[in-house]
Amino acid sequence: MLLTTILVLLFILGLISSVDAILKTRTPQGAIAWVVSLNALPLVAVPAYWVLGRSKFHGYVSAWRDASLDIQDDLRRVLHEFQPYLVESPAGFPEYEAIKKLAGFQFVSGNEVELLVDGQATYDSIEAGIEAAESYVLFQFYIMRADRIGNRFKDQLVRKARDGVSVYVLYDELGSSNLTTEWISDFTDAGIRILPFNTRQGRDNRFQVNFRNHRKIVVVDGKSAWIGGLNVGDDYLGEDPKLTPWRDTHLRIDGPAALAAQATMVSDWHWAARKFLDELSWHPRPATGSDKRALVLASGPADDLETASLFFTTVLNLARERVWIATPYFIPDEATMVALRLALLKDIDVRIITPRLNDNWFVRHAANVYLSELASLGAKIYFYERGFMHQKVMLIDNAAAIIGTVNFDNRSFRLNFEITGVVADSKFAGEVEAMLLNDLSRSTELVEYRLEDQSLWERLKARGSVLLAPVL
Repeated sequence: MLLTTILVLLFILGLISSVDAILKTRTPQGAIAWVVSLNALPLVAVPAYWVLGRSKFHGYVSAWRDASLDIQDDLRRVLHEFQPYLVESPAGFPEYEAIKKLAGFQFVSGNEVELLVDGQATYDSIEAGIEAAESYVLFQFYIMRADRIGNRFKDQLVRKARDGVSVYVLYDELGSSNLTTEWISDFTDAGIRILPFNTRQGRDNRFQVNFRNHRKIVVVDGKSAWIGGLNVGDDYLGEDPKLTPWRDTHLRIDGPAALAAQATMVSDWHWAARKFLDELSWHPRPATGSDKRALVLASGPADDLETASLFFTTVLNLARERVWIATPYFIPDEATMVALRLALLKDIDVRIITPRLNDNWFVRHAANVYLSELASLGAKIYFYERGFMHQKVMLIDNAAAIIGTVNFDNRSFRLNFEITGVVADSKFAGEVEAMLLNDLSRSTELVEYRLEDQSLWERLKARGSVLLAPVL
């Protein structure tokens, strides 16, 4: 009798959850998948749906919008100061109006940018920037580890805080789940504010564990910002025994565009702490001797639109000569696949670099479905052979280079908070080209790869893994 009652309750919950899925799931395909599973396997599907099935991060935007009413005068002043640096129409971006609306901002001039290849160069650059800080440091990462690199930054930030520099540290509580109370106390004892992003904050957000803050942002004094693929840990220096050497890319921006990265972290901090960071500088300061045009775009599951997916689809459609993509996880959505198919039909040089060694078994096999199709249309597919490649880089013609935290998968496009840097400069694009050519020299090109020619087991692994694409 008890078992029968439990089963009836599960099927009722499955039915109620199905209605919720029909009303709220982003795509018809996703809604159908959830409805079938919720009614066929409610014991497994019901708890999975309430953890993984939510399509929007609730509360983030409304909390920021309500609080922003208190600083309208400050916002107007900041926007006025940005006027001399706003770029109205950079070369190579005919769809610029769409990009401005997605970003909520636009390209700004007066920037110096530096391409940072791999962990040592990135950490040395960030460390030098923090050392030069006079007023404040904003330090945000998806993963922070209490290892040698983590302690290196902790000790430096503690020292700067004791010298009178304000330090704010934000981390994702799942990505940085191994941090101990004692380690965090070393920050707070020095007067540093350190907080988890607190995804599940609020009465209605108890099940928001599938939405992660994947951003990596460092800002010093509102003048310099660092964004890219590297987190804080020894494994990013190639010290992981399974994923070594580690290949990654970061971007340093000096100039007005750094304030857009600052604004992104301030918004995240407001969600975590429900407070503004009041003592920050919002005065745009152009870099000396450089005038590169840069855009910083934040995206995430709280956006009204699917910002990341729409942005990358738009950028892909801009290409006239080449699209080079380097990503560890290649599971594009249908809109991105359409853009890539069109690029190949226009005889654009499409190259995709992804690691042969991967830290996610399902992603590695699911990617074969998409790589096989694009290869059949003429794309050049490369497996990076020297360890694990974790960089998220795109090169469009000789006009723009994109470096950030966004992977080519549903999680980055729809479920994670991400940040992307775009530099519209041919010289910088040339530097990125040289870097990617070096990566290609360490890669193996797939020649005449067709999934249908593989063994039944390989095809089953690939097609089965694709079914999990929405949550990978």
